[in-house]
Amino acid sequence: MTNHWIDIRNSDVIMISGSNAAENHPISFKWVMKAKEKGAKLLSLDPRFTRTSSKADFYAPIRSGSDIAWLGGMIMYILDNELYHKDYVRLYTNAPFIVNTDFKMPGELDGVFSGYDPKKRSYDKKAWAFKTDASGEVKKDAEMKDPMCVLQLLKKHFSRYTLDKVSAICGTPVDKLREVYKIFASTGKPNRTGTIMYAMGWTQHTVGTQNIRTMAMIQLLLGNIGMAGGGVNALRGESNVQGSTDHCLLFHILPGYLKTPRAKDTNLSTYNKNYTPSTKEPYSANWWSNYPKYSNSLLRAHFGLSADLDTQYTWLPKLDDGQNASWLVLFDEMLKGKFKGFFAWGQNPACSGANAGKVRAALGNLDWMVNVNLFDNETGSFWRGPGVDPGQIKTEVFLLPCAMSFEKEGSITNSGRWAQWRYAAVKPPAPTDADIVNELQWRVRKLYSEQNGVFPEPIVNLDWNYGPKGPDGKISHMDTHLIAKEINGYYLEDIQDPKTGAIIAKKGDLVVSFAALRDDGKTSSGNWLYCNSYNEGGNNMARRGRSDPTGTGLYSGWTWCWPVNRRIIYNRASVDEYGKPWASHKPVIYWNGSKWIGDVPDGGWPPLRNPDGTWNEKTRLAYIMKPHGVSHIFGPGLADGPFPEHYEPLECPIERNLMNPQRINPVSKMFTGKMDQFLNCDDRYPLVATTYRVTEHWQTGVLSRWLPWQAEMMPANFVEMSVELAEEKGITNGQKVVVTSARNKVDAVAIVTKRFKPFQVAGATVHQVGLPWSFGWATTKEHDVMANGKPYSNHTFGDSSNLLTASIGDANTMIPETKAFMVNVEKK
Repeated sequence: MTNHWIDIRNSDVIMISGSNAAENHPISFKWVMKAKEKGAKLLSLDPRFTRTSSKADFYAPIRSGSDIAWLGGMIMYILDNELYHKDYVRLYTNAPFIVNTDFKMPGELDGVFSGYDPKKRSYDKKAWAFKTDASGEVKKDAEMKDPMCVLQLLKKHFSRYTLDKVSAICGTPVDKLREVYKIFASTGKPNRTGTIMYAMGWTQHTVGTQNIRTMAMIQLLLGNIGMAGGGVNALRGESNVQGSTDHCLLFHILPGYLKTPRAKDTNLSTYNKNYTPSTKEPYSANWWSNYPKYSNSLLRAHFGLSADLDTQYTWLPKLDDGQNASWLVLFDEMLKGKFKGFFAWGQNPACSGANAGKVRAALGNLDWMVNVNLFDNETGSFWRGPGVDPGQIKTEVFLLPCAMSFEKEGSITNSGRWAQWRYAAVKPPAPTDADIVNELQWRVRKLYSEQNGVFPEPIVNLDWNYGPKGPDGKISHMDTHLIAKEINGYYLEDIQDPKTGAIIAKKGDLVVSFAALRDDGKTSSGNWLYCNSYNEGGNNMARRGRSDPTGTGLYSGWTWCWPVNRRIIYNRASVDEYGKPWASHKPVIYWNGSKWIGDVPDGGWPPLRNPDGTWNEKTRLAYIMKPHGVSHIFGPGLADGPFPEHYEPLECPIERNLMNPQRINPVSKMFTGKMDQFLNCDDRYPLVATTYRVTEHWQTGVLSRWLPWQAEMMPANFVEMSVELAEEKGITNGQKVVVTSARNKVDAVAIVTKRFKPFQVAGATVHQVGLPWSFGWATTKEHDVMANGKPYSNHTFGDSSNLLTASIGDANTMIPETKAFMVNVEKK
C-alpha cells in the first residue's frame, strides 16, 4: 500500500475492485465505514454483488478479465472532460516527456506496440525510449501539447476506449460506467482525494500487473498519490504477505527488493553497476543510486567480516541469464523430473496452485518432500489422494510439525507496511520455523565441514549469531530479537566524521537508518528498508504510542513503518511547488519555511520553488525512487507495453478481442505440456468462472477445515450462479453439481442467487459463476487422513477449485490467471 489502513478514513471516494473487503479484509472495511460516516462515497465493482457491494453507494457489475477495458474507459472519460489535476500531472509525472517519433501503439499495429517479435513473444523496447538533448536530459513539453509527449499519446491510445465499446467488452451497462467514472473522477480536484482498494481479483490475470498500473495511472492523473485518503492500496491476502515479500519471498529479488544476481553479473562491481540506475535529470534524487550501499551491507549481514566484499559476492547463488524460477515454472520443471527434493513450508500447493492437478502430478516426480505445517494436508498426503495409487509414487514424504504464528515472538508487516512486533501467546508444542531452520543449518554446515562438500564457502561462512551457543557451537534456541537487529544492521567499525575525524558511530552499535549505510563494508544490514526498525533506542516495531498530533491518522508512535517510519510514500507530491498542501484540511506534510512538518518526508529537500517564485536549486523532485524524479504514466520498463492495453484472458467467452486483433496478452507466459490444456470459446465450457475466498476458512483451509466449528459454518465447496443460469440448467439451490473445465472437474453444491446476473458481452448473453478455493479432499469423508489418530468428525465436501484453473502467467510477474477461466456446470 502507498498509504495505510487508517488513512482510508480520509478518502472522499473509495473504489473497491478485485476485492470483497467487507468479508475478506474486515479491518480495512472498518476504516471504509469511518470514511462513509464523514460523507465519503463507496464504489463497488465486482462480477458478483457482495457484502462489500451491499454497503456501497453505487455498485457496477464487470465480467472477470476485462478490468483494463473498464479502467481505460475511465482514463478516456477523465481526459476528454479535462478532469485531471493539471498541476500535479505537470509537476510529478512524465506526462510532459517526449517519446521517440518511431513509437507506435496497438491502435496502429494490430494490437501490439512497436518492437514486437512474435517468434520470441517479447518486445525490443528501443522505440519506447524518450527523446533526449545533447546532455542526455529528457526533452519535455511543459504545455503537454506536443503530439509525441506522453499526455497526448495517452489521449490517443485511450481514445478507442469509448463507453459503448467498454460496455460491450465488460458487460457493464453504459449508464453505470458513466456514473462510476463521474464519481471517482471528482477526486481530480486538489482538495478531494480518492483511494483504490484491490486484491487478487485484479492481480491473478495474464494482465495483472497492467491492471494495477492502469489504476495507478488514474490516481496520478487525479493527483491522488502521496495524498491523505489517496493511494493505490493492495489488500494482502495474509497478515505478513507484505513482510515476506520485503524479505525476498520471490526468486528474482533479494531482501529490500535488490536484484538476484545472474550469470552475467560476474563480480560485485559488475553486479552493482548493472542495477544502479543513473540519470541526467538535474533535480532527480535518484535514490537507487545508493544501491551499492545496500547490496554491500547485505553481504556483510550474510557473511560478516569473513572475507572481502568481492569474495563474499562470489558466494551468493546466481540465476542463469534469462532463467525464470517462478511458481508456475517450478512445478512445470518438477513435473519433468528436474527436482530431487522440495520443502513445502507453510503452504498447500496441491490446493493453492493453479492447475492443481498438474501440481499434484509434479509432486510424484520427486525423490523426497518435506511438508512443514500444523496439519497434514493435500500436499503432504498427495500420494494417497483421489485417483492416486500409492504404489506408483516414489516420493518419500516427511511431515514436520511447526508452531503457529501466534505461538512465536516476532514481527509481521501488514499491507500498510507497518512492521508490528507480536509476543508469543502460548508456548508452542512444536518447534518454530526459526528453530527448524537453525537445526537444518547446523546439520548441513557440519556435513560440509566434515566431508568437504562441493563449494563449502557459502555454507561454512554464514554469519549465524542468533542465540546462545553450546560447546559444539550449536544455537540452542533462536532469538528473534537478534534476527531483527541483524536485519536492521550494525556498524562493523568505528565511523569517523570525514571532516573532523571525530567518532560519529561506534563499532557494534545498530545503524540509525539506511542513510547511514555504506558501500565500503563497514556496515551490515539484512534489509536496508528495515534499517531504523530496531536501533539503540530499542525495538521500534514494539512501540505502542497512541498520539496522533496531525489528526490525519498517522499514529507515528505506533509500531514502525518502512521506510524510516514514513506512513504515506511519495508524500512530497501532496504539496504544490511552494510546499503548501493541495488539500489543506488534511495535510500529510507542509513546509514551514525551514523544514517539513507532519509525516516523515520523502527527503528533507526544500520545495520546488522559493517564496519569490524562483526555482530552488537545492530541491529534488518528489518521486525519489525513479531515476527521472517523476512518476511513470508512460512505463517503458514493463514487459508488455508502456501503456496498458486490453487483452482477453487465456480462456474467454468471445472469439475475438473487441479492442484489437490480438486476443490474449502477446507476451504472457504459455505452457504447452499435456496437462496445460486450454479451450477458448468452446461450447463445452460456456461459462466464465472466477474464484474467491470465504470468511470462514483460511486460504486453502489447512488451518480451518480441521476445526469442527469452522467446518460446520462452511462445510462444502460451492458454485454460485444466477437464477437465470440455474433455470437454464435445471439446477436447484442446494443441489450437488459437477463443475468441469478443459483440465479437470470438482464437485460442488449449487448456490442459486441474485448476486450474479447475466452479462451482455459482444451482443450475446454471457453467464458467470464463482467458486471458493478453500477446500480439498483431505477433510472429506471419503479420504479422511485421520486427525490425531481418530477419524475426523466434521467432514467437508469437495476438492480444490484450482483443479479447474489454467497454467498461464502474467507477462511481468508470472502470477497465474486464476480469476478468469471457462467451465461448465451440470447436475451430478
